[in-house]
Amino acid sequence: MIDPVTLAVIQAGLQQVCDEMDLTFSRAAFSPVIAEADDRSDGIYSAEDGSLIAQGSKGLPVFVGVMQFSTRTILERILQGLTAAPEPGDIYIVNDPYLGGTHLMDVRFAMPVWRGGKIFCWLSNTGHWPDTGGAVPGGFSASAISAEQEGLRLPPVKLFKKGVLDQEIYQIICSNIRVSEQRIGDVKAQASALLVGAERLAGLLDRYGDATVTQAIAEMRRLAARQMRSLIGQVPEGSYTSRAFIDSDGVVNEPLTIALTVTRVGDGLTFDFGGSSPPCRGPMNSVRATTLSSVYLAMRHIFPDVPISAGAFEPLHVTGIEGTFLDAAYPRAVSGCAAEVSQRIAEAVFAALVQALPDRVTAAPAGTSGNFGLGGHDPEKGRDFVMYQISGGGYGGFAGGDGIANGCSTIGISKAPPVEIMEQTYPVLYRHYQLHQGSGGAGEHRGGLGLDYEIELLRGEARASFVMDHGRTGPQGALGGGDGAVNRVELTRDGKVMVPEHLSKAQDIALKPGDRVRVRTPGGGGYGDPARRDPARVARDVALGRYTRAEAERLWPGVFPQDD
Repeated sequence: MIDPVTLAVIQAGLQQVCDEMDLTFSRAAFSPVIAEADDRSDGIYSAEDGSLIAQGSKGLPVFVGVMQFSTRTILERILQGLTAAPEPGDIYIVNDPYLGGTHLMDVRFAMPVWRGGKIFCWLSNTGHWPDTGGAVPGGFSASAISAEQEGLRLPPVKLFKKGVLDQEIYQIICSNIRVSEQRIGDVKAQASALLVGAERLAGLLDRYGDATVTQAIAEMRRLAARQMRSLIGQVPEGSYTSRAFIDSDGVVNEPLTIALTVTRVGDGLTFDFGGSSPPCRGPMNSVRATTLSSVYLAMRHIFPDVPISAGAFEPLHVTGIEGTFLDAAYPRAVSGCAAEVSQRIAEAVFAALVQALPDRVTAAPAGTSGNFGLGGHDPEKGRDFVMYQISGGGYGGFAGGDGIANGCSTIGISKAPPVEIMEQTYPVLYRHYQLHQGSGGAGEHRGGLGLDYEIELLRGEARASFVMDHGRTGPQGALGGGDGAVNRVELTRDGKVMVPEHLSKAQDIALKPGDRVRVRTPGGGGYGDPARRDPARVARDVALGRYTRAEAERLWPGVFPQDD
């Protein structure tokens, strides 16, 4: 039996290995979406089944489950002879959504760590590449109906062989993506992160011994499972139902339904998605790995103190996704799964479990990553560009207070790249960047405010694409709270304002200098009866410009103080 002190030190050491990989990846990456927005994650995975051992604290939560499925798939394909067996120094690359992934832009690297001639574990990371080919710059094709329209799809192949970059594989990649000359910076950053992780892990193993660390990993998994089961015990036995909605699939302008029943029996939770919409024509399908990971990340939000380990997921059982858009198979388009559908799955989990755990669960957050791709040619710099903009939104109100304004998306800890960096890198001007006034849902504790920004193209020509959501309905309020404001997208071309047919989804919109794009992201849902809100807090929000007087009187009737 390993002693508690040694266990704690090794657990912290494994976490530190992952955190250093995250830091290396972001610092060395070329693309702002990784270097500034931190759209990446790193982790350590079992050599036996690919299960999660540890993940960086600053990595995207949606990748918690995804990368263990991806690593498991690599191991299975190696055993089947579909993927070449590993040798020291090899690093695999894969972005196939149907092989334990998300969407094509999330590119995963995996590297075995060798000890004494055997593989001790695998290191893996994921980084969002600004472009992987496909119909539109940035990969977010709002009207794609097949995987081939979304970009280059790679099964697990060795990008590095015995430590050397395979130039033939790399040339194939570069021949199928935009601004390919810039990708070498991200590739080297992603590989370097794994090499740093291997070095740090070797130091930990040398200090404590392979056997002791192996014992610690097993104990970490056991304790994580026990802790999750203990917390599940706070949920009263029974079933809790909810629904969440996707605006449209980008092709058929009708909403998609996520139907969920969460049932607690004993020390486990079952998440039954039976009754959800069938597979859709457009890119708002979710692959199995992303759907399962979305449930895991939602539970991480509810119980954040449970260590990140495969053991934490053992009491969680997902059923009923077969035959729905939450279990897409090739060739369904899936570009919206990780950034949008995953967040609506989490919203459904929150809406169900807030009924059982009102003190732990919030009203719905903004629930969209605000995916905005802009690609074109910059004549001043004499080169093509692909700009990818993500944005935050309001968090939901909760038992302890109001929701956070302009928080990161539910799926991650990523942040929007600084305006100054974007203006230096791309031919755009941010005309304004501010909070979305009046967007937080009414409640005893209001939802947080979303973001309101407008971008103008300064020179050259470009094509804009959007894959966002919550444009038809706002994030759900909880326990009597009102919904947050919807997502709004407006394009100004030749002085005329247009709204996309699918509200927050569109692709390949031609822009010229002077044309503008404005995005107002959703506010969070309100929590509790609005009539119970402190009038002084309503008055303060009005005084600070968060709501107009008319908005406050509409959202909190009878609460807003009236003039004498």
